Amino acid sequence: MSKATRTDPEPSAPHGADSHDLIRVLGARENNLKDVSIEIPKRRLTVFTGVSGSGKSSLVFNTIAAESQRLINETYSSFVQGFMPTLARPEVDVLEGLTTAIIVDQQRMGADPRSTVGTATDANAMLRILFSRLGKPHIGPPSAYAFNVPSVSASGAITVERGAKKAVKATFNRTGGMCPRCEGRGAVSDIDLTQLYDDSKSLNEGAITIPGYGSDGWNMRLYKESGFVDPDKPIRKYTKRELHDFLHHEPTRMKIAGINMTYEGLVPRIQKSMLSKDKEAMQPHIRAFVDRAVTFAACPECEGTRLSEGARSSKIKRISIADACAMQISDLAEWVRGLAEPSVAPLLAALQQTLDSFVEIGLGYLALDRPAGTLSGGEAQRVKMIRHLGSSLTDVTYVFDEPTAGLHPHDIQRMNDLLLRLRDKGNTVLVVEHKPETIVIADHVVDLGPGAGTGGGSVCFEGTVEELRKGGTVTGRHFDDRAKVKETPRERTGTLQIRGASANNLRDVDVDIPLGVLAVVTGVAGSGKSSLVHGSIPADEGVVSVDQAPIRGSRRSNPATYTGLLDPIRKAFAKANDVKPALFSANSEGACPTCNGAGVIYTDLAMMAGVATTCEDCEGKRFDASVLDYHLGGRDISEVLAMSVDEAVEFFGAGEAHTPAAQRILARLADVGLGYLTLGQPLTTLSGGERQRLKLATHMADKGGVYVLDEPTTGLHLADVEQLLGLLDRLVDSGKSVIVVEHHQAVMAHADWIIDLGPGAGHDGGRLVFEGTPADLVAARSTLTGEHLAAYVGA
Repeated sequence: MSKATRTDPEPSAPHGADSHDLIRVLGARENNLKDVSIEIPKRRLTVFTGVSGSGKSSLVFNTIAAESQRLINETYSSFVQGFMPTLARPEVDVLEGLTTAIIVDQQRMGADPRSTVGTATDANAMLRILFSRLGKPHIGPPSAYAFNVPSVSASGAITVERGAKKAVKATFNRTGGMCPRCEGRGAVSDIDLTQLYDDSKSLNEGAITIPGYGSDGWNMRLYKESGFVDPDKPIRKYTKRELHDFLHHEPTRMKIAGINMTYEGLVPRIQKSMLSKDKEAMQPHIRAFVDRAVTFAACPECEGTRLSEGARSSKIKRISIADACAMQISDLAEWVRGLAEPSVAPLLAALQQTLDSFVEIGLGYLALDRPAGTLSGGEAQRVKMIRHLGSSLTDVTYVFDEPTAGLHPHDIQRMNDLLLRLRDKGNTVLVVEHKPETIVIADHVVDLGPGAGTGGGSVCFEGTVEELRKGGTVTGRHFDDRAKVKETPRERTGTLQIRGASANNLRDVDVDIPLGVLAVVTGVAGSGKSSLVHGSIPADEGVVSVDQAPIRGSRRSNPATYTGLLDPIRKAFAKANDVKPALFSANSEGACPTCNGAGVIYTDLAMMAGVATTCEDCEGKRFDASVLDYHLGGRDISEVLAMSVDEAVEFFGAGEAHTPAAQRILARLADVGLGYLTLGQPLTTLSGGERQRLKLATHMADKGGVYVLDEPTTGLHLADVEQLLGLLDRLVDSGKSVIVVEHHQAVMAHADWIIDLGPGAGHDGGRLVFEGTPADLVAARSTLTGEHLAAYVGA
């Protein structure tokens, strides 16, 4: 009997499983992409470049990452999918070779007051276990140290049936760490009664100073005719009973002027009618009243720590969990390193690794009790990275959106090392980036363009960084651009004095910010730049502050509605056709009745991904067919909203459609480099950089003398930075003062005056380390910023 022989393949022949080393994209058409087909190498670092609006995010996030997440979601049971966001399939013909995608974007973390840096990572959970094991006195399990868990005690009969036996538990207790006064928020809100009424007047004399409580309105009649208080007596002369009935009386049904109404005290009435609503949605005068009337103060019971007295009393080496969370993370890492306790050694090692990751990624200046909603977009993105740095996962696709946003040139090298480390573990790393310092480490570069909006959406270049430098694309031509230091800075016209600034980590900073020039405030991340600018420059009528807070807007909002451009356009259409302006709003009378002016119909398919289909009646135009019979300059309203800003500038500039009010707003949009945006493009599809510039265009109409900008180069291509510098110059030349918080060396070199904070971050920063001209900073090389700026300009 002959033995069966097994023939092994030749050793040199590659295994079939190793041939899948590319992500193939064929015919991608999301947003402005024009049938894009590319091959992306796996287990390599690929950087996507191109001018703002060229289609980078559409390809990386809305196509590759979105389809990967959708396919993963489909592997879960229908029951689980019912609780997950529904994702529609991207507009693409073929996507092959996808791996699990982990998106690390710049979306701000939720502004829930109980969400902190510690709860957003695993650090808080590990600290709670540590204190429950080692804390003296021992007060309970890990939940006893959690400010999100209230203490509960109950008594009564609870019957537990186990076969024939019945056990009765008489009491139930759960020890939580939540402060009972502020419910784990760390702050209590109070109403300033002096903002509600003038106690020297009576109701008939108009004592109530709340908007909407005029002498003749129903709100005032309710109190005057209730019978609880004397309308002719000054409020300061009320008895205790009268004052309680006026301010805190519980809701009571009664007849006033023959009408059944509910009477209640002024304070609960204000809380229900104003304070429980979204402040952003209020009218400006009511929002101003709420800002005045409501005061937030640290909780007096827990002193802002959010924790109960028991949780604060338990300590390890004289440090409570509240003290540990309030420490700067770099200090906390050193404290944990000093805890040698064999019984919890694995826990200490894991906690140490997490805290060291914060330091390594440049966030050692944060504290674990810092509210997550106060982090900048760049900080939020780096906090999200923490959980992936120690991950054992390999062969996944990490997708980053400008990981260098908000980073000083000194910190960019650290970020580059982290990206390369993720790649070297065998992962595919896709990065959308503009900074040459990060593009240069790429294994593969994909350049999209050539322009923005409808002028983009094509792949202009694929290859190595060296090939990109020699290529003729916009990115290639600008790759080695270096701004020159301004030789003759402008002369200041005045000075804004800041004395004893001590917000956050600032150490009694005294600085004179020059007016009438371009002043740049710089320093490493966490050195106190935003604290100085936003905390010390009062936001009065003369100051226009354009920060990076996201624009609030639904998919019905677009550049035309956000900037107020739609108003003059509607009036021009109404005047030309002798009809009402409301007809030309897709959110009002002119809306298509089938889709209610949305242009698309959203179908919820319950357990499957929802589908958005173009409305068949209006064909996505959003307006009722009868409205489209009205024309202005030969165009209907839907055709006008489909125009780009540049086209609309010409259209409204002359001829029958000449509208100066629209022209002024459009000119500002073109000024900030948004000429490619269409007027009706939903705000939800704009990138972060586009949103900030849209905000800047809107604020340029404000009558402010001082403009404060927070990193306006975020999301800007090298070519677009030049245009931004031209805009800043025009603002200064028109008599404005411009103060910019910025890390980009081109903006530093272009400044008339530089204020450098540092020398480090957190408690190692907060000091003024240099003030003077960029040329002096380069010559001195006395700070980190000076060294990097000197290297940048080749000095």
